[in-house]
Amino acid sequence: MVGSSHEAMHRIFQKDPALLTRALQQVLRIPFPEPHDFAGMNIDLTEIEPIERRVDTLLRAETDEGAYLLVVESQGKRDERKRGSWPYCLSYLYEKYRCEPVLIVVTQNSATARWAAEPIHLGVRGCPSLTVRPFVLGPDNVPVIAKASEAEQDPALAVLSAMTHGRGPHVAGILESLVAALKTLDADTAAVFVQFVDSCLAEPRAQHMWRDLMTAMQYFWRHPLAESVRGEGRGEGRVEKGAEMTLNILEWRGVPVSDAVRHRVETCTDEDLLTLWARRAMDVSDAEQLFDADDS
Repeated sequence: MVGSSHEAMHRIFQKDPALLTRALQQVLRIPFPEPHDFAGMNIDLTEIEPIERRVDTLLRAETDEGAYLLVVESQGKRDERKRGSWPYCLSYLYEKYRCEPVLIVVTQNSATARWAAEPIHLGVRGCPSLTVRPFVLGPDNVPVIAKASEAEQDPALAVLSAMTHGRGPHVAGILESLVAALKTLDADTAAVFVQFVDSCLAEPRAQHMWRDLMTAMQYFWRHPLAESVRGEGRGEGRVEKGAEMTLNILEWRGVPVSDAVRHRVETCTDEDLLTLWARRAMDVSDAEQLFDADDS
């Protein structure tokens, strides 16, 4: 069964198919021709009843050089069975559609990325009859987008950066920059990207950070994920959670918090005011800037 993290890793490409070809061109430096059209395709590659083969995402890219099949696989860990299934899938797709298949593996783990990038040779050692060379997108080659200006230029690539670097040391800067990029998008598109990132952040601290940041964004409340986050805050601990969220955002952004600021936030019982402070916490450079002259 496809897990939420696994699901999100390929749904991002269905949301923005051009991200795949940009990743090949810009990240992996592969001279892939510029596509002018994309079409989603059936991911079920089953040939006969007892043998079932599926891929995560299958897209047809039309270019001036002809059509390509972009085969995307999300890989969480080593799986030696893929050394047989990947060549099968590519051969089957070429035979069925007579289009050049391109295998792209996406992972959050550096060791898995190194394993997946190893060429697959089938046949006589040193003179194989078939060689498969997967293209791998992972934390070692997907750029760390930790500047708001870079994230705003390509929000989808910023999402891919967050998804592949969610366990790394730069996650705080990546998520903060992504927040700035989301503010430039329409609410519905931003909410979809929010869910993708939330599903892929398996590290608890990073996921907590992301949910705090998203809770402070007003349009986020239109998304079903927000209901679950908001539900966690209902009840007697909601005010305490609001104060904790504000201070956490400042901490994750590296903004120093004085004892006076901490005391004022922790002793505040006005839920609306705490929500306002949490939103300000995403932008201020000085913790004192949380408090406007009109704040009570």
